[in-house]
Amino acid sequence: MRLRQKLALLLGAYLVLSVIAGIVIAEASLHLHRLPLRHAQQFSAFVEKKYGAELKNVSIRVDDGAVLKGWYVQPQKFNGNAVVLLHGITDNREGVAGYSTIFLDQGYAVLLPDARAHGESGGAIATYGLKEADDLHEWVSWLYAHSLRSSQCVYGFGESYGAALLLQSLAVEPRFCAVAVEDSFSTAREMSYERVSGPLHLGPWFGKTLGHPIIDAAVLYSRMRYGIDLLKPSPLYGLQHSNAPVLLIQGAQDQSIRPKHAEVLANAAPDRVQLWMVAGAGHTMAWAAAHQEFEARVISWFANHQHRATMQNALRSSAGH
Repeated sequence: MRLRQKLALLLGAYLVLSVIAGIVIAEASLHLHRLPLRHAQQFSAFVEKKYGAELKNVSIRVDDGAVLKGWYVQPQKFNGNAVVLLHGITDNREGVAGYSTIFLDQGYAVLLPDARAHGESGGAIATYGLKEADDLHEWVSWLYAHSLRSSQCVYGFGESYGAALLLQSLAVEPRFCAVAVEDSFSTAREMSYERVSGPLHLGPWFGKTLGHPIIDAAVLYSRMRYGIDLLKPSPLYGLQHSNAPVLLIQGAQDQSIRPKHAEVLANAAPDRVQLWMVAGAGHTMAWAAAHQEFEARVISWFANHQHRATMQNALRSSAGH
């Protein structure tokens, strides 16, 4: 009896600790630290000097009332197309401002929004794509309403969290001519196993077995308190329910989001997804590891898929007759 009692007490204690850990994880996942903008004046002066362009502060109000903010830059030598750049988790638009030079140099306009609950954008909680996918749909609509003709292209580029948001948006936003993403997770469920196991330096097996009560507690708590299913976000689903060409960039030495995620995504649609596994690159370090090849691959990927805008415009015209 004593052994059984001890085992029961240990099991009860573990379940209580799992519930507490799950609540902590849920709150930390939904309420992220906001990083303030620090270099707006410097970036404004840079784009004015190099591209003869104004750094415009732009905003949209989405269905739930949140006001989302960002920057828009249209270079003096504008090629007629635009790129939406999406930053990583707990970062803001400044985190991808450096990438914007790749596109501005080629004449693309760039839109750099802060994701909801990041930077200066509204939104009480981050939802990992559940609401952000629709937010991106609204940003693309803003571009076509304010800067682009219907025959011109909008492209997407995102890293890490921004990559996951961009892929999820493909299910609700069909107007992207092509996208390039770096180091996205495949599904939140698969990622949860790794996140729970990570602090103990264990493999995903722990999250799928002994650590599963922690995940269950986090999911139940977030559903009951916020109406959010933490396991629902799925870049894989967005990719599968889209026709957009996708360039997947993955650091071969990424310890934050394992290369397995990129392989799962690539295998889901091999006819229109190209995977570039970057040797020697850690998380979001592909540009640093292979600077010239990174720029060449992304620019050529967009240029090779510009015809999608012409095709889509023709289909809309045909449907109208």
